[in-house]
Amino acid sequence: MMIIKIGGGKEINTEAIVKDLKSIKEPFIIVHGANYERDTLLVDLGKEKRVVTSVSGYSSVFSDEDAINSIMMAYAGLKNKRIVELCQQNGINAVGLSGLDGGLIRGKRNLGIKAKEGSKIKILRDFSGKPKEINTDLLNLLMENAYVPVLCIPIIDENNFAINSENDDIVALLKDSMDAGTVIQMIEAPGFLENKDDPSSLVQNMTQGELEKRESQVEGRMKRKILALRKLFESGPCRVIMSDGRTENPVKDALAGKGTIIE
Repeated sequence: MMIIKIGGGKEINTEAIVKDLKSIKEPFIIVHGANYERDTLLVDLGKEKRVVTSVSGYSSVFSDEDAINSIMMAYAGLKNKRIVELCQQNGINAVGLSGLDGGLIRGKRNLGIKAKEGSKIKILRDFSGKPKEINTDLLNLLMENAYVPVLCIPIIDENNFAINSENDDIVALLKDSMDAGTVIQMIEAPGFLENKDDPSSLVQNMTQGELEKRESQVEGRMKRKILALRKLFESGPCRVIMSDGRTENPVKDALAGKGTIIE
């Protein structure tokens, strides 16, 4: 089984990704982002996105009630249903679900983010957390009846509140729970780059052992993404393909070996 993770950037060619997926014979699940739609919505609503960085150097979006509302609208609403629409247009009988629906993705709310603000260390509490459990019965029911799940945040916490969570963490848990052998990540770059500003610096192959070294070389959001990649391998082997989601045939290119292959 495969997991297809579609990034939420503005330049991701979602239509081309879905067109490629109709030729995939292996069962697959789609997990998608919508950060561009969320950020656009926040501007339209006169709200500001707040990004906090923990004392250990990992960046994340501070998820207050306004942020959760925007996630519900942009992720579970607009982007999720547009992807389902594209799937239906291409003969893929998709069902769009957030982690709330059917208790699909249950998590544990963070106790707080230890972050540095100026010269002070503060504990910031918001509606965010880590995914801990997948409702595999629901996913298997759908897939056994030829439906393709299209999944997104928010997820549901231990007290049944909607919370934000990192898609990379969700993919790692989903990979373990559904025994996926391949994870394809569609991003706004040719793959993992030695120099983020130089598209020609593509790293074509990487081993699990190299990820820890790479994590120490990057900052911010990419640091968190590398950590999540490491988690993908903790419970067993798999193949991860990080490839360009902006091309005319993104999934076909990834399966042909274009991008960064980690295994």
